Amino acid sequence: MKVKVKKVNDYTVELSADVPWRELEVEFNLSVKKFSKKIKMPGFRSGKIPVDRLLTQFKQNIEAEFVENNIQKYYLQGLKKENLNPVNRAEIKDVSFQMNEDFSFTALFEIEPDIDLPKLKKNSLSVKKVKYIHDKKDVEDAMMQLRKAHATIKTVEDGAAEGDYLTCSLQKLDETGVPIIGKKFEKQYLRVGNGSFTDDQKEKMIGLKPGGKARINLQLNKEENKSEYELEVDSIEREILPELNKEFIKKINPKLGSLEQLRNDVEDKIIANFNERSQTSYERDLSDAVIEKANPSFAPSMVENYLINLIEDVKKQNNGEPLDEQKVREHYKPLAERNVKWYSLRNKIIEKGGLAVSDQDVNNEIQKLIDRTPQSEIEIKKFYKKPSSRKRLKDELIEKLILKYLEQFAKVEELQVKTEDLRGNEYEH
Repeated sequence: MKVKVKKVNDYTVELSADVPWRELEVEFNLSVKKFSKKIKMPGFRSGKIPVDRLLTQFKQNIEAEFVENNIQKYYLQGLKKENLNPVNRAEIKDVSFQMNEDFSFTALFEIEPDIDLPKLKKNSLSVKKVKYIHDKKDVEDAMMQLRKAHATIKTVEDGAAEGDYLTCSLQKLDETGVPIIGKKFEKQYLRVGNGSFTDDQKEKMIGLKPGGKARINLQLNKEENKSEYELEVDSIEREILPELNKEFIKKINPKLGSLEQLRNDVEDKIIANFNERSQTSYERDLSDAVIEKANPSFAPSMVENYLINLIEDVKKQNNGEPLDEQKVREHYKPLAERNVKWYSLRNKIIEKGGLAVSDQDVNNEIQKLIDRTPQSEIEIKKFYKKPSSRKRLKDELIEKLILKYLEQFAKVEELQVKTEDLRGNEYEH
């Protein structure tokens, strides 16, 4: 078997194969015998039809079947011979075969391009690292979230207040205020003064008691515009926040003995969360700096495979709701291209830096997790018995090694960001 390989570009390969008849003859004769068993011909038993008679009538059919049954085999042999690993399904063309002649074809496919890692030296990667400056409001907000997480719900009869939850029916009205038949929605759950309600709408709901009614404007789903509805209250529930007392503190953390200690513990967690946010952003910046410097080429089919898997994940998360796949594809395509580039580069960095994670490294990391939360030892061990979980942890550890390796080439600009500015931006958006 003769094989020729031509690189069309960085990621596209054209493989031309030519299999001489002497290598095909035995296999072809076996195909003729198999074919004869499927044919019924007057005067002959199945499988006993003379070869010359069979070929006279069915030669083209036998040749076509031989090509169909064997082209994949010779394609795979060609790949193995040239040590090629396609990342997509090949386009097979220019197929030529007749009995007593060579079998030839051309396969066009994509491979992962062989990229060069750029020469890195000190300060060649410009990155930013943010230090977040938190304030008292962050602590108070976190304390409120703790209280809300342990709140109880009480049914009230004395009229709705801001923050209460209404179980109600909503009757849609036409432009003249007449109820529209078939547009009454039972057992709706609304919060007073939340979501799309303006102050004017909120005031209409405050003070309502079970059986009370009010006319409000709202949008029940994305497909409809805002419409007028008559709201009738079935029941009112109120969130009762726990007092900041010793009982509450012990419920949150038995090791804490005072409100001041709880606030300090909450503040420590806020600092840790912002530090983690900063580190994640910094690591992303570092890998992006390498991608920008190298600007590697990539096989479009690798991006397509990434998007196909991503769309499937989005479908699962969407719980059967209609999905505009084209919009999802357009939204995530830049991310897919970025991640495919990084995948190729990280392999080169691993090779260049001689980076490796052993099974013992993985075991050590699992032990660290157990040491941090000894009460979860059984669950942790059970989880990391699964090969997929160990592989994910191993990938995370190698990623840390890659980023640590790249840090020696980083020029870091440190920035300070006040969390009050972040709150302002989040409010605006």
